[in-house]
Amino acid sequence: MGRLVDLFDPETVAVVGATDREGAVGRAILENLRDTFGGDVVPINPSRDEVLGLECYEDVSSAPPIELAVVVVPPDAVAGTLREIGETGTRNVVVITAGFSETGGEGAERERRLREVAADYDLNVVGPNSLGIMSTRNDMNASFGPEDAIEGSISFMSQSGAFITAVLDWANEQGIGFRDVVSLGNKAVLDETDFVREWGDDPDTDVIIGYLEGIDDGDEFVETARAVTDETPIVLVKSGRTDAGAQAASSHTGAIAGSERAYEAGLEQAGVIRADSVQELFDYSRALSGLPEPDSDGVAVVTNAGGPGVLTTDAVGDSTLEIADFEDETIDELAAAMPDEASVYNPIDIIGDADAERFGEALSIVLEDSNVGSAVVVSSPTAVLEYDNLAETIIEKRQAHETPVVACLMGGQRARAAEEVLRDFGIPNYFDPSRAVSGLDALATYRDVRERTIDEPERFDVDRERAREILTRATDRDDNRLGVESMDLFDAYGIPTPDGEIVDDPNRAREVATSIEGDVVMKIVSPDISHKSDIGGVKIGVADEDVYDAYEDLVARARNYQPDATVLGVQVQEQVDLDDATETIVGMNRDPQFGPLLLFGLGGIFVEILEDTSVRVAPIGEDEARAMVDEIQATPLLRGARGREPADVDGVVETIQRLSQLVTDFPSVLELDINPLVAGPDGVQAIDLRLTVDTDELETDPDQ
Repeated sequence: MGRLVDLFDPETVAVVGATDREGAVGRAILENLRDTFGGDVVPINPSRDEVLGLECYEDVSSAPPIELAVVVVPPDAVAGTLREIGETGTRNVVVITAGFSETGGEGAERERRLREVAADYDLNVVGPNSLGIMSTRNDMNASFGPEDAIEGSISFMSQSGAFITAVLDWANEQGIGFRDVVSLGNKAVLDETDFVREWGDDPDTDVIIGYLEGIDDGDEFVETARAVTDETPIVLVKSGRTDAGAQAASSHTGAIAGSERAYEAGLEQAGVIRADSVQELFDYSRALSGLPEPDSDGVAVVTNAGGPGVLTTDAVGDSTLEIADFEDETIDELAAAMPDEASVYNPIDIIGDADAERFGEALSIVLEDSNVGSAVVVSSPTAVLEYDNLAETIIEKRQAHETPVVACLMGGQRARAAEEVLRDFGIPNYFDPSRAVSGLDALATYRDVRERTIDEPERFDVDRERAREILTRATDRDDNRLGVESMDLFDAYGIPTPDGEIVDDPNRAREVATSIEGDVVMKIVSPDISHKSDIGGVKIGVADEDVYDAYEDLVARARNYQPDATVLGVQVQEQVDLDDATETIVGMNRDPQFGPLLLFGLGGIFVEILEDTSVRVAPIGEDEARAMVDEIQATPLLRGARGREPADVDGVVETIQRLSQLVTDFPSVLELDINPLVAGPDGVQAIDLRLTVDTDELETDPDQ
């Protein structure tokens, strides 16, 4: 176990602010501990000699040694109380008190002081603004919630205390047990990453689940969760899916890849299973905590009712699983064992007069089939079927095989009684067939997580000093936006670009154009004009004799469109043949929680309309970069659809990796677009660039 073991398994718990006043939080916590906790409970209150029959102490220093302090004092007294606790050598604290950063300026200052004290004494602090914590290791309910958790192997954290009280009330009725329960509160010191790390080290935690409204340090969370999910599944519900802030982003990538997509990418890369609802959260966790992983995606359905069997089949079709294709031997055995009226093809309908024995025969046969990775037993109640017997039969067959089996025993009281029997053997029962399938789907997803390989990002030989010089231009000209005038940045990082130059007079434009074979492309260069095509700021296929006039026209258009715009000149660039090429976009938007969020997709002028993109959190290796390319719907265009010559996909994959290295090397780069990155049969070329730099951060970018 890690450093938080005494937080969950203390021998002595003090309630600082304990009281016997009716309705007080300090009383509720003390009552919960007094009535459940197996260790010593110590009330602390300078105004009491005794609280609820327990000897009360004036302060922490006069009390016996304690391993956990639960603090329920006025907000202005919390920092001082923590200092007193730290002076005694106690390291574990739960701050119930509210009135901190959730209330605004003064509260935020209180929280800052709390963090300072915690750092001074190396305190493990849960909260503030927490409901408290619970652990069934020692029957500890150090919260003011009305329900105690029942024993189980699920460890649960939540940013909402109200969510915990509602879940426990429901879970107790469902017989769902927990190992530890934590109300995270404001996460001033300990956050979700700390508890994922702790529970990942706990051999008695089979599943980690959580309700989160945000993740404070996405990079650290991904790194920690990726290691933990090798052995322990993590299932999270993340609220706050909308992201109005993305609308303010200045780049294509920033507009498309908002914070919610960062969470999707980060959690997926970490191996976390995402639940969309509370029901899914527990449907997944029930399967993950009691069943083995399937060795294939084939699902066998055994049912006594045609309608529910069809519903189950549809649910499998909507999942990542598939209806198992039985071996011929399996079909022959089923035909011999089942009534003539039965359907021996998947889903197996053993008809309405089936008893538990017939269910058992069918289940035994299909679990021997090598194409079956998991099974669902779906039943409607009948006069000839005893659900208790069916539950015992399912348990027997499940124990005889390494194949996961879930039940869907539909009905009321008789189903609930059977469900209790199944639960004791780790077999979940679901009323709805789709929920039963979703439990199996979670098992298969976690199997894939455990089998994944994570390749280390390649470190390319690049010119970082040259790149730093180019980025510094934003500081030199007091503008944090850079465009095609900084295309040399790509050269520094080995990303191919067409021949060309930025010029500031029409005569030089003509000289550059004549040095380039064929017609050229000319673009106005201005950090103030984002969509150059919309104002006619791009001319394609310009012949040498027309370059002078094209230059004058482009500058005039820019001045007419935005008189105060900064015009740096005109880019004269080799024209890339697009007939056999595909315009893509490679970009990055730096997410506040997860850091650099890479984006790849179909590019050009329609990128924000089509939004055919994939995202990852950088840094990434070749496997993830290739997966980004494969995930977009337009991938067939790159692979050579409809007789097209295949594009240089390897070049695209390498460009994504090089961009990943660039934005990881320079945290000062806030947004960056390569749009388009033209991918053709003979290679890739970055045609356009737009990026935003944090000029203050640029000074602190690492040198190596």
